[in-house]
Amino acid sequence: MQHNIQIGMIGGGAMAEALIAGLVQSDTVLPHCISVSEHKAMRCDTLAQRYGIHAQVGAESFLPRIDVLILAVKPTAAATAMEETAPLLKEGSLVLSIVAGLTISEIEAAYPAHPVVRAMPNTPLAVGAGMSAFACGTHAGDAASAIAELILGAAGRTVLVQEGNLDAVTGLSGSGPAYAFLMLEALIDGGVAAGLKRETAAVLAAQTLLGAAQMVLTEKSSPADLRAAVTSPAGTTAAGLRVIERAGVRSALIEAVLAATARSGELGRR
Repeated sequence: MQHNIQIGMIGGGAMAEALIAGLVQSDTVLPHCISVSEHKAMRCDTLAQRYGIHAQVGAESFLPRIDVLILAVKPTAAATAMEETAPLLKEGSLVLSIVAGLTISEIEAAYPAHPVVRAMPNTPLAVGAGMSAFACGTHAGDAASAIAELILGAAGRTVLVQEGNLDAVTGLSGSGPAYAFLMLEALIDGGVAAGLKRETAAVLAAQTLLGAAQMVLTEKSSPADLRAAVTSPAGTTAAGLRVIERAGVRSALIEAVLAATARSGELGRR
């Protein structure tokens, strides 16, 4: 279902494009209802041609008419972006931030008369398989939450959390695609070492991880139960799992999430 909600976005980087792609390709929001302000003119041209949206240098022309302002700038540029956009933003418009480390209290201080939602999406939004967690601010009620869920859920799943959990969300699902890509690289290399063509190994590895993830999302069994179901005593899977456990892969993944969570907290305190 297409919506005529007017969306304005500050920043046109990779995550901003992932959101745009999700909204447009899922037909959630009409392309002409999306306006982007990006300081690089060539990037504006690319986004406009690729998605049929409005993209320009400067946000002055669309701030007074938009229903949702999405902050998608680098953390170092957030303060300036908020200072420049707040005076012109239409009264009551929702402010949805995907800026890492930028707290709800900081956003509400810049936009005191607006509902605020802080979110952490990940880049698979661009292919319709994103994961986004969001937390609502003081003035963000059910209507604001529903709009945030509409936008973030256009190309993936959403979950409502407390703001204090967003660092952990960053460490798990925000950084998680990189962990998955690393695992895919290793599985593909293993397949090649075992004699497969690289193209064949890539398809086998990617579809295998996709299928495993889909089983976790759709079945009532836990990952541990699903793993046990495909692990025959003294079989091939058991042999592979022994190597994985000896190498400390499980522990490494846990530590990766914790390290990324800690780093997210450090960035937020700067």
